[in-house]
Amino acid sequence: MSISSINYSSSVLGAQIRNINQQLTDLSTQLATGKLSQNYSGMGTNEGFAIAGRSQLSNIAAYTDTITNVNVNINLANTALQSLTTIRNTVQTGSASTAQDLNVNGQTVAQNTAASQFGSMVGVLNTQSGNRYLFSGTAFNTQSVANAGDIINGTTTQAGFKTVMAERQAADLGANGMGRLVQTQPTPSSVRVSEDVAGSPFGMKIAAVSSTLTGATVTGPSGSPVSFSVDLNGLNPNDGDKLSVQFTLPDGSTEQIVLTASTATPTPAGSFAIDTTTPANTATNLNAALNTAITKLANTSLVAASAVTAGDNFFNTASSAIGAPVNNQAAPPAPISGATALSGASPSNSISPGFAAGDTITVNGTTLTFVNSGATGNQLNVGDSIQTLMSKIDQITGTSKPSTVHGGSITINTDDAASLNISGGTAGATAALGALGFSSSPITATQPPLRVGSSPASSATTLVNGSANTVKWYQGNDGPGSPRSTAVARVDDSVTVQYGAQADEDAIRQQLQAIAVFGTFSTSPTSQYAGGQVSALSLRVTQSLTKQPGQQHIEDIQTDLAMAQNTMKDASTRQTQAKAQLQSIIDQAESASPDQVASEILSLQNALQASYQVTSNLAQLSLVKFL
Repeated sequence: MSISSINYSSSVLGAQIRNINQQLTDLSTQLATGKLSQNYSGMGTNEGFAIAGRSQLSNIAAYTDTITNVNVNINLANTALQSLTTIRNTVQTGSASTAQDLNVNGQTVAQNTAASQFGSMVGVLNTQSGNRYLFSGTAFNTQSVANAGDIINGTTTQAGFKTVMAERQAADLGANGMGRLVQTQPTPSSVRVSEDVAGSPFGMKIAAVSSTLTGATVTGPSGSPVSFSVDLNGLNPNDGDKLSVQFTLPDGSTEQIVLTASTATPTPAGSFAIDTTTPANTATNLNAALNTAITKLANTSLVAASAVTAGDNFFNTASSAIGAPVNNQAAPPAPISGATALSGASPSNSISPGFAAGDTITVNGTTLTFVNSGATGNQLNVGDSIQTLMSKIDQITGTSKPSTVHGGSITINTDDAASLNISGGTAGATAALGALGFSSSPITATQPPLRVGSSPASSATTLVNGSANTVKWYQGNDGPGSPRSTAVARVDDSVTVQYGAQADEDAIRQQLQAIAVFGTFSTSPTSQYAGGQVSALSLRVTQSLTKQPGQQHIEDIQTDLAMAQNTMKDASTRQTQAKAQLQSIIDQAESASPDQVASEILSLQNALQASYQVTSNLAQLSLVKFL
């Protein structure tokens, strides 16, 4: 009989010892690294949860980076907006002061301050975060606002605001310096005042006339161009009788001239002398007093209103279609308003010709139909108001800026000038659109800036698109939609925030415009009207820089950005909690308990020691011992 030798390496006992050694090695690695394994195959059945958790942690890390970057942009934007608020308050305080001492350049200290603050405001609006301009909307790699010097003074090929203002002032004053009004004395006992051209956007518009002049006949305002006349009929009014004339200025404000008949000597300011011996001289005195009052009004309040309107022509580049000023059928004729009806028999407050049942107009491809009554959906009653029509048009165009009626002119606003198209589907509707001041069909949006349409400006009768030869002050994105939506970031799996901003937003644009007007306007220090001009302009600038209900404010933009930050803060809080939970899942799936590993190592060491003991005994085994 033969007995095979005991081969340790191939024995079951040897394999067991090698297995124990491998387990000890693995456990030692676990103890050192805290991980169950150095590869996925050794992690166990729960590793799938760990892999999914690690993926979610990676997403959270990305969201955290996004939140950090967006917060940087918002904080910079908010700092800039706060600076704009400070600038506004500084200029408003100056414009509200009564100091009107002019320097050699025809400006007050407050105006010089405004000019400086305008440059500061332009710099603020060109704030960058990295290479991103914060107030350019989607065009974030484009400078938001043109250089301050170019905006005011222009370039070699394009006119700046100073030129636009000067042109507008000349056009509004007219060659005779009377606000485009013509004054005559048709008979020895009468006075007549008329606008120089029907439908002109320039100068003062005669709004209303009232009189308590005893024995006098007042006619108008009526006609085309609008005029009024006062005939004393060869009689003298009584001492204290009054003539009142109300004018509408280019900025929509109204001013009133009141002249009082007086026997006092000298004749008080704002009065005309009654000649008790020659009544014809009283009419001459009235004519002279009215001429003086109109000239003064034109060279003070009108000049200020003209500057403000020039600011709107240059800076308010929101796309719009502007109709010519028109009157309604009311007697006496008055400018149309939002309450004017779309149809009605004279002398009702309506347009003529008006819309009739069955007429249609098309707005950006959508048809509006006019019915006698009971309008629903895309229908309008022929007796509805102009405001109702504009609201319906705004619903279709989706404009962010409501259309308006001002000074007898309709302005249809749109966020997308290229798409605006309004046309009459019937001959009657086309005629009615003409009665609303839109003489051409289809109606399309003009692109301001607007410039005086001909030379010399003092006799111009139109405003024209000045895009080709005028500085474009805002250079960022000006497309449709909310400015906030021009920058969007995903900060959680189902959460996005909007934090864009544009320098042409109403609150910012109106402030920039008002400060530019105040800081650019100048007058002759020696002019008898200089004080009145500055006073009238200061009042308007102060009002423009005062928060008005219904208007966007700088603070509104800050509120929007604060809401975005709050949304991100909430998302960050949720993600912090989720990170802790996910890390716990990963740790449970992949981490090794030091106490458990140490216990297992001790157990294996004991087993290994026993195995070695048995192996040693077997290694000393002989045939004699075996037998």
